[in-house]
Amino acid sequence: MLTLPSISGLKAFEASCRYLSFNQAAEELHVTPGAVSRQIQSLEQFLGKSLFHRHHKRIELTAVGRQYLAEITLPLERISAASNRIRSQQDKNALSLCVYPSFAIKWLLPRWADLYDTFPDLDIQMTTSLNPADFEAQGFDISIDVMAYGTNRKGYLIDRLLDIDTYPVCSPEIAEKIKTPADLANVTLLHESPRPTDWQRWFKEAGIEGMDPNQGLTFESANMCVQAAIEGVGVAIGIHELVRQDIEAGRLVRLFGISRKSGFPFQLAISRRTLKNPRIQALRDWFLEQAGVQN
Repeated sequence: MLTLPSISGLKAFEASCRYLSFNQAAEELHVTPGAVSRQIQSLEQFLGKSLFHRHHKRIELTAVGRQYLAEITLPLERISAASNRIRSQQDKNALSLCVYPSFAIKWLLPRWADLYDTFPDLDIQMTTSLNPADFEAQGFDISIDVMAYGTNRKGYLIDRLLDIDTYPVCSPEIAEKIKTPADLANVTLLHESPRPTDWQRWFKEAGIEGMDPNQGLTFESANMCVQAAIEGVGVAIGIHELVRQDIEAGRLVRLFGISRKSGFPFQLAISRRTLKNPRIQALRDWFLEQAGVQN
């Protein structure tokens, strides 16, 4: 017999991990913050362990919470992908996307309304994953991954969508305390597990020596890391295209004028076998246009 917690509890937990906020998780799940909190409590009772440290205005994953998130993420992604694949087999107008998580939340979702206005007859299904899409096994039509410049995957057309320019960001309150890069020694550096060397590489770009680029807190995702910066936990390395709206809205402040360009941009991949499909061609054109890429 399978021993499984409630799906609603797992969804509440996963969303809360991405935002480090019950309120924002509730907004995404279209429930109340109290409902998310109760679902998390039920999950913790089921497991017999605490998954979050609850502070006055923020939450933080416990060590057990980080371990649990790491172990359930891939199975949940596989369930989602399998469900999407079955659904797409039933609907000739369904297209399946596999998208890098932070790109999905910060770049694609703000354009989702335009996407549906442009393709009202398509059932566009999105799965997020840090891992490169397995088109054959998981049935994806299009993927957006972080890949090295010049990547050549046999049988696939690859388009560079967005460069990854990185620089330090923090809340306005913390920004008031930081005048020069040397002041970073007095604040908490925020790291994300998928990009563990961002601070090291930025320190090198900025010519900073004598400071430990590895000190601070590590989060499971870029979205959690940036949200922690917004909440005033410390200073994160932001990707320009993914933090620009937060900066324009005043939730984040860019520090200094030094940025580092990664050799691994966001790139769109499509199987050349399915590229003959006019719907997929049109969707590729939409992505390129939105990213400002000449087709």
